[in-house]
Amino acid sequence: MSLDENNNETENVNQAEEPKQTETNTAADSAAAAKNAAGNIVANLLALKESNPKVFFGGVGAVALVLAVLIFGGGSDVKLPVHQAKAMVPGQSYVLKSPNTYDPNATVRLVSVPGSMAAYDDTEENDRDGACKHMPLNTPVKLIQSQSDSTDKNVVWAEVEITESGECQGRKAWTSAINLQ
Repeated sequence: MSLDENNNETENVNQAEEPKQTETNTAADSAAAAKNAAGNIVANLLALKESNPKVFFGGVGAVALVLAVLIFGGGSDVKLPVHQAKAMVPGQSYVLKSPNTYDPNATVRLVSVPGSMAAYDDTEENDRDGACKHMPLNTPVKLIQSQSDSTDKNVVWAEVEITESGECQGRKAWTSAINLQ
């Protein structure tokens, strides 16, 4: 291979690389332009500080105030909805509803002693068939008395008398007050 051929190959390689250098130069030019713009802003701010310090420091204070409001202003504390217990009136008529079910065939558990619901175990079949222990939803009842739970002041127990005609009419039992609507 002669010296001229070698030079031609070098020129061809350089020509192929030349567009890449143009792209690199464009990126370098935009980086330099951004650097110059930032330098111009800083130079203008320093000139403003020298020529009119009240405006300069007023602007700095305003920016600091806006940042402080954004940082420390925060949002309001979102309060979670809390169940508002309605006043239970002895002698008032209610119906049994379970707020935790959408099943129309569900029943409301009635117990003989307030607070015994925590020990409730539904594994025995005869417990389901017990007389007047599981009443269907919308059974009419009359409130006899209410009592706060001794361990949890947010739980209220209600003694009810079943007013629906049938074998359970006149029976008294306890249920959680949230089951009364």
